[in-house]
Amino acid sequence: MSDAVEGGVTLVVEQLRREVPGGVGTYVRGLLAGLEALGSTAPPRRLFASRPTRRPDPLRRLGLPLEPAHLPAPAALAAWRLGLDGVRGPGALTHALSFAIPPSAAPLVVTVHDLAWRALPDAFPPRGRRFHEAALRTALRRAARLVVPSPEVAGALVAAGADAGRVAVIAEGADHLPEPDLDGARALLARLGVDGPFYLSVGTLEPRKNLARLLAAYRELRRQTRMPWPLVVIGPKGWGEGLGPLPEGAVLGGRCSDGVLAGCYAMASCFVYVPLLEGFGLPVLEAMRAGTAVVASAVPSAGQAARVVDARSVAAIAEALGEVAADPTLRGELERAGRAHAEPLTWRACAAAHVAVWAEVAGGGR
Repeated sequence: MSDAVEGGVTLVVEQLRREVPGGVGTYVRGLLAGLEALGSTAPPRRLFASRPTRRPDPLRRLGLPLEPAHLPAPAALAAWRLGLDGVRGPGALTHALSFAIPPSAAPLVVTVHDLAWRALPDAFPPRGRRFHEAALRTALRRAARLVVPSPEVAGALVAAGADAGRVAVIAEGADHLPEPDLDGARALLARLGVDGPFYLSVGTLEPRKNLARLLAAYRELRRQTRMPWPLVVIGPKGWGEGLGPLPEGAVLGGRCSDGVLAGCYAMASCFVYVPLLEGFGLPVLEAMRAGTAVVASAVPSAGQAARVVDARSVAAIAEALGEVAADPTLRGELERAGRAHAEPLTWRACAAAHVAVWAEVAGGGR
């Protein structure tokens, strides 16, 4: 396949310039690792991003040639929208791995992670909605291919005006976390006052993650159950109003290292993830790969391997949390189903599918 993309691929990794790269950042790093695992079957690669604002540039640690733009973010993003300061030099094609889309003379591929700002406008700040809408128009106009993580996003993209023949569905991987740092996880839980079984939720603290309803459901569960498991929420602060007073038994763990996160997944008795909308939902697969039972809203990554709930129903979330805690047989079934579901979803397979798309674009195929 690499012969078909002999000129190489420029990967736009602007998401890694963000202080909180989030799930898109996990996708970027996972794809890079998957391409590395492919060895000689992957085409030559170089990275492109806005000019760094600190030295040494952390993107240099990725071990690939890096072409910085002339401008730092956010000035670079503004210039790109005007068709300025784009990708320079050779390359068979350019792949923008997020909606940060620079000008490029080479054919363009764009990854569209979701169209959530259209379905849930109140869950995004006005500036974010304007940015995403403008970037979507750019992608629809310029991209030879649009890569999406799920059939659900593909359908939304076609409804937004994309030619279905230009959309490629590529599932993301689940094998990016390191070995669990169990000692670090125990230390974090001890600081939070958590001992014994617990519920775990992971995600940026922002409106789309629906944490207010999850906490309300946990509060309802405490009214129904004398001693429910503690609820541990791990993740960085995003935007929007705070969560308000936490119900007794719920604690915020903030950000932690990937090893500690993997340890928390492995030690949790149940993982709960109920966002209003996700294009894929990586945390669900992270938990499943760790062998943890999952309660989730209808995110694409869950498949048939989770106890699925209505994200807008506090009562339904509370009921599912109670069921999983009370029924060891159900937990065991969810643990086995989750492992089987997550096991084949690797970043190497994801990378191979990307290479196939690049080969088609480089060869002029539609």
